[in-house]
Amino acid sequence: MDVIDAADPEAGPVTLFAGAGAGTDALSVSRYRESRERARDYASEATAANTRRAYRADWRHFTTWCAGRHLTPLPATSETVAVYLADLAGHYKTATITRRLSAIAQAHKTAGFASPTTDPAVRQVAAGIRRRHGTRQQGKEAAVTADLRAMVGTLDDSLPGRRDRALLLLGFAGAFRRSELVALNVTDLTRTRDGLVVIVRRGKTDQEGAGRQIGIPYGSTPLTCPVRALGDWLDAARITDGPLFHPIDRHGNLQPRRLTDQSVALVVKRAAQAAGLDPTLYAGHSLRAGLATAAAQAGVSERAIMEQTGHKSLPIVRRYIRRGSLFTENAAAKVGL
Repeated sequence: MDVIDAADPEAGPVTLFAGAGAGTDALSVSRYRESRERARDYASEATAANTRRAYRADWRHFTTWCAGRHLTPLPATSETVAVYLADLAGHYKTATITRRLSAIAQAHKTAGFASPTTDPAVRQVAAGIRRRHGTRQQGKEAAVTADLRAMVGTLDDSLPGRRDRALLLLGFAGAFRRSELVALNVTDLTRTRDGLVVIVRRGKTDQEGAGRQIGIPYGSTPLTCPVRALGDWLDAARITDGPLFHPIDRHGNLQPRRLTDQSVALVVKRAAQAAGLDPTLYAGHSLRAGLATAAAQAGVSERAIMEQTGHKSLPIVRRYIRRGSLFTENAAAKVGL
């Protein structure tokens, strides 16, 4: 029996057989093998690429830790996993520890072993870590409207400046994840009287590609209008098809490939620093968080915010709403201090 990367948590719980069965002809065997390769491909698409990369790194960390202590990672005992978690506690964020626990569980499931992560002793250690160290995640700063105006105001009319302006404004107005932003193609945009309709064909909460439409309205100020900025970028770069955002080399030449999601974070950090903000506090998610927070400050409804951001979880969106209303709906501000 041929197991697909049994020790690799990204492979998914799929087992394929090496043989096509007795009495089959060469053509049937060939077709079977082709179908088996397609099954491998489909199995690899069962989870998001970013999740697979994270699981791969987490599993590598666990196996390296086990090797240094002469312990068996697969199958691992519940004691091994419990001690591993305790070793991580205090050095890694609780969210990272939880994700590594998931990677261990997935690896065992893929290989056909019972997962040691379900053992009561392991769960008790994990619960103790959460209680002692907390579960609050330290996210990046939200780039609200005033921050965005300052960032955009530092950009010139060079080709990189026009691209960065369009990327920042579109990323903010659409509350896009950075992976969604760089995946956009020119054909995903439709201009209407009210602005742009953007089709997001696949996202973090839409792994099966059902797609969704996002409206990008015209801005009230030309400098910060995402529709005008995007049109200006496409005209200047002479882009009529393919990826919406491209890299630009140091000589100012447009590159044919697609901009990476890591580049979005670099654009945000560079613009933040130019605007006098601390670049270490800003990244690609700052645009998405900024729109949600600014909308909450402006009294936009939860439903409307979720329509724009594509969030499926109300508690997640309410994090931004609470942050946006810390001072607009503040009890201490209403008592005449």
